[in-house]
Amino acid sequence: MLSKPRIALIIGILCISIFPVIVKMSLTPSLISAFYRMAIALVFVLPYALLTKQFKVYNKNTMLLIVLSGVFFGSDIAVWNQAIQGSTATQATLLTNLAPVWVGVGSYFFLTNKPSLNFWIGTVVALVGMVVLVGADVFMSLSFDLPFGLGVLSGILYACYILVSKRILEEVAVVPFMTYSLLVSSVFLGVINWLGGSSFTGFSTAGWATLFVQGIVCQLLAWLLLSYATKYMRATRVSLSLLSQALLAALLAWGILDEEVTRQMVLGGFIILCGIAITFVERPLWYKRK
Repeated sequence: MLSKPRIALIIGILCISIFPVIVKMSLTPSLISAFYRMAIALVFVLPYALLTKQFKVYNKNTMLLIVLSGVFFGSDIAVWNQAIQGSTATQATLLTNLAPVWVGVGSYFFLTNKPSLNFWIGTVVALVGMVVLVGADVFMSLSFDLPFGLGVLSGILYACYILVSKRILEEVAVVPFMTYSLLVSSVFLGVINWLGGSSFTGFSTAGWATLFVQGIVCQLLAWLLLSYATKYMRATRVSLSLLSQALLAALLAWGILDEEVTRQMVLGGFIILCGIAITFVERPLWYKRK
């Protein structure tokens, strides 16, 4: 039977998987879309945090980490949005989900709970699946463009967010953490958009609708669930499980945006899921001979 953290993780992944498809519709600019995703979610969570008296000031080190995590997350969403609009929903989602590699390396150096051998085996299998899904020719020919680089950068920023948030959630409950994260991200992205001369209004009805879906479903609901899962599960396991959103995003992009889904993509998605499954196996898959 699935535990509550694992159920929260599954639902959170389903909620966030629709995000690349919405952004790819390009009904609003990528940077302003990132801002409203945070700001709309903040409008809902901040009153709740205040009314329940969960919004409070922590010690200096914790507050610094909270600010840092908000900047990392806001930057990740902004960069990811630009990668999606510059390429395809599937490719951008796959590249940002290289985060497990960076999380594993970061955990090895900065966290006491080191990645297990099964994690590294699962990571290798999942990455092989990603190569199969995208196409080995892209990697062999090094035909990487700016959106490709932005996708990789998004994965690195997201890995930084996962590592920092795991440390914060050891001392801070999910609701106040999410409130602070959304507040910092909203202010950070608001300033970035203001400096860049972005317009905060003038969108179509459909554009506003997509902004509210991003804020309520893809951000508020999804990340409350994912933060809850992160609090009670290993950071490496959560981040690698999020690879499955690439498969779901590909299927949604095929159904809604008519992005092609080939046998190669199906095979790659299957290999990715196998890699994720390996990380959930507690018994070591490899034993050293004495």
